[in-house]
Amino acid sequence: MKNSILLRLSFALFLFASYNSLGQLIPKTLPAQRTSLPVVIDGKLSDLAWKDAAKADDYTEFRPVIGRKEEQGNHTETFLMYDNEGIYFGGTCFERSLDSISKELKGRDGFGMNDYIGIIFDTYNDKLNGFEYFVTPLGEQWDAKMTSNTDNDNGGEDFSWNAVWKSAVVVHDKGWSFEIFLPYSAIRFSKDKVQNWGLNITRRRRKTEQQYTWNAINPNVNGFLTQEGSWTGITNIKPPLRLQFSPYFSVYANHFPINEAGQKNWTNQVSGGLDLKLGLNQAFTLDATLIPDFGQVQSDNRVLNLTPFEVKFNENRSFFTEGTELFNKGNLFYSRRIGGTPIHLGNAANALSANEEIVNNPTESKLINASKISGRTKNGLGIGILNAITRPQYATIENIETGQTRRFETDPMTNYNILVLDQTFKYNSSVSFVNTSVIRGNSNYNANVSAGLFSFFDKKNTYNLAGSAAISHLNFKSAASPNVVGYRHTLSFGKTSGRFTFSLGQELTDTKFNSNDLGYFTNNNFINHSLYVGYRYTEPKGWYNRLFFNLNSSVSSLFSPIGNIADKYQNSRIQVNINAQTKKLIWFGVMLNYRPEEHDFYEPRRIGYMYKRGKSATVGGWIESNAAKKYSFTVEAYERMFIDFYNVNGLDLYIGQTYRFNSKISINHRIGFEPRPRGIGYTTTLPDNSIILALRKVNTIDNVLNLKYSFTNKMGLTFRARHYASTVNNKEFFALMTNGALSPHAKLTDNLNRNVNYFNIDMVYTWQFAPGSFLNAVWKNATFHSSNIVDNSYFDNLQNTLQSDQNNNLSLKVIYFLDYLQLKKKRR
Repeated sequence: MKNSILLRLSFALFLFASYNSLGQLIPKTLPAQRTSLPVVIDGKLSDLAWKDAAKADDYTEFRPVIGRKEEQGNHTETFLMYDNEGIYFGGTCFERSLDSISKELKGRDGFGMNDYIGIIFDTYNDKLNGFEYFVTPLGEQWDAKMTSNTDNDNGGEDFSWNAVWKSAVVVHDKGWSFEIFLPYSAIRFSKDKVQNWGLNITRRRRKTEQQYTWNAINPNVNGFLTQEGSWTGITNIKPPLRLQFSPYFSVYANHFPINEAGQKNWTNQVSGGLDLKLGLNQAFTLDATLIPDFGQVQSDNRVLNLTPFEVKFNENRSFFTEGTELFNKGNLFYSRRIGGTPIHLGNAANALSANEEIVNNPTESKLINASKISGRTKNGLGIGILNAITRPQYATIENIETGQTRRFETDPMTNYNILVLDQTFKYNSSVSFVNTSVIRGNSNYNANVSAGLFSFFDKKNTYNLAGSAAISHLNFKSAASPNVVGYRHTLSFGKTSGRFTFSLGQELTDTKFNSNDLGYFTNNNFINHSLYVGYRYTEPKGWYNRLFFNLNSSVSSLFSPIGNIADKYQNSRIQVNINAQTKKLIWFGVMLNYRPEEHDFYEPRRIGYMYKRGKSATVGGWIESNAAKKYSFTVEAYERMFIDFYNVNGLDLYIGQTYRFNSKISINHRIGFEPRPRGIGYTTTLPDNSIILALRKVNTIDNVLNLKYSFTNKMGLTFRARHYASTVNNKEFFALMTNGALSPHAKLTDNLNRNVNYFNIDMVYTWQFAPGSFLNAVWKNATFHSSNIVDNSYFDNLQNTLQSDQNNNLSLKVIYFLDYLQLKKKRR
């Protein structure tokens, strides 16, 4: 008994001495061991070199239980060493029962419900930027760039970044073993003769949701890299010449039933191009794409947009998603602007003369080339430069009597550029400069935005002060159009570590600021204030593993009055959220939201008007079952009720289900229901300039089916089908008054009801036949159907859509990876 008490007292004293005021352990160090022996990457760790490698063990759990050590039999042993060519990382993830291993083939960076182990290097030891490399029990690879959360817009992991490296995994009766070889071309580091890198290793067991790290992590402390250990004494390693080519060849066949004389239903295209990566020095990389081909990217989730703002689509083009963490600073870059909708697309119709019609008007500009340079020096200066050029785009106009055609320019040749400078400091702090520039040919205007950002943490990484200031400049080349200069700033202060966190912020934009030419921008002229207060329980107790409470509120006003409306108030809200994970690994949450009366200056679609919305309350919740089970589901439901004369209400219901037959085959189905039996929104503007809103019934269904079959960890087939259907049934009409109220209006003679359907199929076969080399075969189907008949059932709409003209596209693309150093070795 006395021994037990002494042991407990000793352990308590150890914890007291080891932890700082935030509960962080003294960082571990691992001595760097060099090897000169050969290593075969087969997952078995049988080579003699491993006997002299540095051993990293004694892992610590950080979820669900903070600080608990691994159990013997389910523990982790890892080894690390290096030579002149690269880094070797290997080990064993022990399991008492092989049934405890969660494994699923999902493709590279596909995640799924996989156990994994990964190593994280902070090569410049700045605790802000890292490189991650993971393997799963079935040998699939993940890799990412990691950034600390140094401002409100960034932070986290960028899994679109890909490097070429080797790995192998073996599952055996004691668990699973792995070996990884990272050539120095797959990582960035300095030329210093002796280097110390930040290091951590993490393992996750998905069936128990236990996650461990070599250097202990406290989830109550802000940042993952700020809690890393060290790999010390790395000597005489040299950054290699990084020169990599990925030439591609693609063939497309497209069918659309035009069925008109002189026009073909079938068209085809043969293309070739090149992606290039060149290491300019040990820190910076040039990425370039020549004659890019993005025809195989996933189809956009198109919708019926009833809002006054543009729909923001995801970026699926790899060049604009990989390694772009620097360019996202300041939230000024929306890459879909490059090669997006021509700026004068709608003007072609206004340019028609008598007896003319538009026979072709492309909706996307064509990209000629794009390049980017990015990296970070050993002193913490990050530099990013991205440049892209699009060719002029034209609409074709035909005289229906003479048959003569002419071209109308809808988009000039355009140069897009973004420059980012990001200097990091101690304690996870940074200052940044961002400039975006759009230069257009001919008489079209140019656009420029410059911004400065800062984010400062205290020594204990507990409190954060962050902000930004930006100036936009629209340069019109005509003397009749004056230049427009606008201003925006943000400022926030908060507590980011500990159980209790808070954030207080302000965002201001004047009436002239505009970042839309290379950013996603909805509106200016506002002053927003926000408050967030949260409290979290991150250690299991009673029925829960983790429990989070937060209250957030905001208020928005105009920066400057609009027209004759003196009142600058726009909207405000207060919201309470409670989220938790149970001991059975089920997540759930509830939400309550209240919004007082709103003044909507955008729904009328005309400056000088606003629509007064009534008070509203929203209640909702969500639940997510244990995703490690063969069958899992998610459900979200939210009901919003307006307290006004019109009894407006709406429901959002989303249901997702996944069934994994085995490690190779899975099916996922997601469906969203958004019934709005009574809603009010803009409908049209009459010739007498009356703004008409309607009390309407809106029903929207978004139905997505995903199928996946993986032949091996390097070959797979995916199928995605999506049907979107939205109907708008206008019941009563109202004219908007100058005071924001509504006045009943006679029924309109025009039928302004809407019934819009989109149907898409994306079927992709992928084979990684060599490191970094892929063969992709893709079938894409796209169908659109629209009418003003709103009484159809969902299945009637689906049938009508499938019977409409369909565009089918078949393509085959081969990408082959070539590394200069490997080619040089082979020639020897």
